[in-house]
Amino acid sequence: MATVSLQNLYKTYPGGKTGEVTAVRDFNLEIADREFIVFVGPSGCGKSTTLRMIAGLESISRGELCIDGVRMNDTPPKDRDIAMVFQNYALYPHLTVFENLAFGLKLRKTPKDEIQRRVAAAAEILGLGQLLDRTPKALSGGQCQRVAVGRAIVRQPKVFLFDEPLSNLDAKMRVQMRAEIIKLHRRLQATMIYVTHDQIEAMTMGTRIVVMDAVLNPATGLKEGIVQQIDTPLKIYHEPANLFVAGFLGSPPMNFFKGTLHQEPSGLVFRENAPGTLVLPLPERPATTAHLGRELILGLRPENCRLAGHSTATDFQATLEMVEPMGSETYLYAHTGAHAFISKNPVGHESLAPGTRQHFHIDAERAHFFDPATQLRLPV
Repeated sequence: MATVSLQNLYKTYPGGKTGEVTAVRDFNLEIADREFIVFVGPSGCGKSTTLRMIAGLESISRGELCIDGVRMNDTPPKDRDIAMVFQNYALYPHLTVFENLAFGLKLRKTPKDEIQRRVAAAAEILGLGQLLDRTPKALSGGQCQRVAVGRAIVRQPKVFLFDEPLSNLDAKMRVQMRAEIIKLHRRLQATMIYVTHDQIEAMTMGTRIVVMDAVLNPATGLKEGIVQQIDTPLKIYHEPANLFVAGFLGSPPMNFFKGTLHQEPSGLVFRENAPGTLVLPLPERPATTAHLGRELILGLRPENCRLAGHSTATDFQATLEMVEPMGSETYLYAHTGAHAFISKNPVGHESLAPGTRQHFHIDAERAHFFDPATQLRLPV
């Protein structure tokens, strides 16, 4: 397999006030051999553009791309030893599954016995053995996607690239294909780069996640795709770098409350800005008390803000607005008076009446604080 190095990568297009539009700005990433990297972010953040630069389908405006230490900026796509799986399958409708799998190998004049061996191996891995004689119109969406993945496998490339390959599948099939791609990575021990806008795919599939966003450049008045944070899924979930990452990763998303830290006779508290009523006692920590009197943004994951069985010192009251039973858990939508929030709870609260006042308990040890000006997470 291979390492991939992206150093100060830029992608610009003609246009805009300054004569160019920057789609991706200063992208830096070192991908280790056999790593599974996921690019995740909202539409327009440059994740697919970055993937296409790696593939050679988009030229690199500035910066350097290396695969196994070899500079690839000007290398044609066919010579980069990569294979790409697209969102729309890109299968030949008039060819059988076998012929689709073998097509790229035939173009490279691979010997027939080698084609047979590679296609048979890919079909076994992906459970396509009984489908080799069918054409794409006789396949389900999940089967078509497996054929597209199989076409990449038979290439035996150094790097696999996936551009939102599950977007066209229904929810159940997405879960199944997600598991199959994870197992495929473990079996092939391949270097894989995967693009998605789905945070669940990112959290469950990647050894590391690259969180991207489109940020407004005041000089041009246009948005540019930048990297917000690179780390393991759990590290990003528990230690988000900034407000965007905290709100983007997590389902339901993190709750945010604007307020001020105060030192009171009872201890350190966070008071929600008027007309709110939220008053939260917090643990005394030197890093937290350093922000006394400052307006901050408090971040709480829904699972760390639960319905209280009985009133405690770290409770607050809020008005229940909606109850959403999810089967294995229940989401409660409530409002403090200044901020709406979501509380994730075990089952058993489905009969609560909207409009009633409820006590909620927070896990203050897991509270996050963000600077409203810089939007960066503060040490606590």
